[in-house]
Amino acid sequence: MDNDEARVESLLKRSVAEVIVEEELKKRLLAGEKLRLKEGFDPSFTDIHLGHMVGLRKLRQFQEMGHQVVLIVGDWTAQIGDPSGQSVTRPMLSAEQVKQNAQTYMEQFFKVVDKQKTEVRWQSEWFGNFSLADVIRLTSKFTLAQMLAREDFNQRYQANQPISITEFLYPLLQAYDSVAIQSDVEFGGTDQKFNLLVGRELQSMVGQRPQNILMTPLLVGTDGVKKMSKSLGNYIGVADPPEEMFGKIMSIPDDLLYSYYELLTDISDEALLNIGISLNNETVNPMEMKKQLGLIIVENLYDRTSAEQAEEHFRRTIQQKELPDDISEYPVNPTNACLKDYIFEAGLCKSRGEAKRLITQGAVQIDGRVIDDSNYTLSSGNIIKVGKRRYVKCI
Repeated sequence: MDNDEARVESLLKRSVAEVIVEEELKKRLLAGEKLRLKEGFDPSFTDIHLGHMVGLRKLRQFQEMGHQVVLIVGDWTAQIGDPSGQSVTRPMLSAEQVKQNAQTYMEQFFKVVDKQKTEVRWQSEWFGNFSLADVIRLTSKFTLAQMLAREDFNQRYQANQPISITEFLYPLLQAYDSVAIQSDVEFGGTDQKFNLLVGRELQSMVGQRPQNILMTPLLVGTDGVKKMSKSLGNYIGVADPPEEMFGKIMSIPDDLLYSYYELLTDISDEALLNIGISLNNETVNPMEMKKQLGLIIVENLYDRTSAEQAEEHFRRTIQQKELPDDISEYPVNPTNACLKDYIFEAGLCKSRGEAKRLITQGAVQIDGRVIDDSNYTLSSGNIIKVGKRRYVKCI
């Protein structure tokens, strides 16, 4: 196997769950074709986590081989409430909200993918002038039976749960995106397989060469059970501060180490194999492996200095249980002296409900003592710790 073939083989195997059609894509890559790589995102939300990074890293690898990434901003569908495979329809957003979310998203996206080698397209470029006749022509190409073949639709149908007609449109709209940009390869997680295949089928119907599909594995979250998700709270954000990112990586279960090294780093296949053997034989300290993983990921998303400072912060505040030097301060007064109100107002959680839940779960300490009374009255000088890494001093 020559170098080019070995490189393509690694590109299509490492951190890849499935390729459709693998041999076809491999031939195109070895033939030197410059491919258009489709990646779409829903700007209903702004944050990218390490689960998204698995696919983004793959895009970057293709870029490094000279291929063109086309990033599609789903601004048109977001303004009419894109459900994107969810069991509930997402709220409609204004054009201004979409623009703001997209800007934040792209700032994080380009921490991984090369901005200079990315073409950004907005759905409204082609859907903005879509007529009712265009919609009818598009829907006429697919049947209701085909839509119900999608697992989540079928489950809801069998359970007599409502499915709006609008929801059936979204796989078709996503598919039309592939037609609009003449996609050669579409990227997505394994949970997007149905939608990706619809794009391939629609391209064939309109006379385009059907896109290949590259699906990446779903990264398990910090709970060690379910896929990484912001809604489940088991995520590590690409935009998390270095110290918080490092601390979250240190909290992952030991049995996730191999997959995190495989999916989120560029270590060689040989080094990865050795990690697997060492973990299985218990000849390596998982804590040290997590530290190395944290250094690699934080350095890739920030820089080496930030990574080393994050490691030092973890050593002092968690391993040696010292207080950090840079504890933020927040005023305490009669209106917010109640613990649950204070930690919400100080920005240590997102709602008073979450504050109360954290306190009940024993995740809040005051001056080193766990406090489970959400109505505990604070006073100036108290140092509050929420979770493993968030501190604030009452002033």
